[in-house]
Amino acid sequence: MPVMEKSSEVQRKTSGSRRGSWKKHLVHLFLLPALLFYVWFQVYPIFSAFLNSFFSWDGLRRSSFIGLENFVRLFTESPYKEFFFRGLGHNVIFFIGIVLSKLVVAFILALFINSKIRGKEFFKMVIFMPKLLSVIVVGFLFSLILNPTYGALNTFLKFIGLEEWARPWLGSPDTALYTVILVNSWYGLGFAVLIFLAGLQAIPAEIYDAAKIDGASGLTMLWRMTVPLAMPSIMVMTILSFIGAFETFELIFAMQGSQAGPYYSTDVLATYFYRLAFGTVAGGESIGLGSALAVVLFLMISSATAILLFFFRRKEYEQ
Repeated sequence: MPVMEKSSEVQRKTSGSRRGSWKKHLVHLFLLPALLFYVWFQVYPIFSAFLNSFFSWDGLRRSSFIGLENFVRLFTESPYKEFFFRGLGHNVIFFIGIVLSKLVVAFILALFINSKIRGKEFFKMVIFMPKLLSVIVVGFLFSLILNPTYGALNTFLKFIGLEEWARPWLGSPDTALYTVILVNSWYGLGFAVLIFLAGLQAIPAEIYDAAKIDGASGLTMLWRMTVPLAMPSIMVMTILSFIGAFETFELIFAMQGSQAGPYYSTDVLATYFYRLAFGTVAGGESIGLGSALAVVLFLMISSATAILLFFFRRKEYEQ
């Protein structure tokens, strides 16, 4: 009898553990809808673009396998190569402009908010508020503000006696790209400030106290201590800014349209891809060329991101 009781007890424990294990694995099923959405809307388009770039297209249907011909045409045939390298140059300018006009300003504001001042929560709320707006709404509002005829900016400049500064900010090839960069920086400034602020608040206060005892000045502590210790947040924002600069589309589309005017002066690779893949420049074959451009853009962003990660990690180890 004791043997039978022990055997039945072991069976009960085994069946109970099986039921518990089954319930534990059942939890993973709740991740399935999100996984399906991710695969369908993120993974599948990437593989589809890779596949489409190796085929010629007849209207909206895949025709024949042509290998790397779409890539060769993209880099060597006019007008595709001119549009590609012009858009690439504008993306590089966009990234440099964001670093100078958003990241540097955001880091200075984060230092200011992180200091012992009153009302820092109010400053954080005000700075982050533009991020709550839609990109399309921001583009439309600034299109009105920068209108050369009745826009608020030119009206204000004329009111204070600076008529010579009034100009068609979005209508001149000399100023259009830089104007869009500044609007983009204004829109994303709050997010960058919060990331930098989190990095600064993670630095122990004891380090600054020890540095003050050793006679370190403010600029020395900033350059020798604050910047190196805040390097993780700087790394995150630099990489995100690079990805955002090379993926930028919505704001340019909202402010300058799909032609990225005037005279393609605000054209970047994403707007060129939109025109190439969904426009009528090259008919149905544009789908293959557009897919090739999407693959090139994907490889550029992923490889450059990996290089930036390696660089920042190396800087962290050296420090």
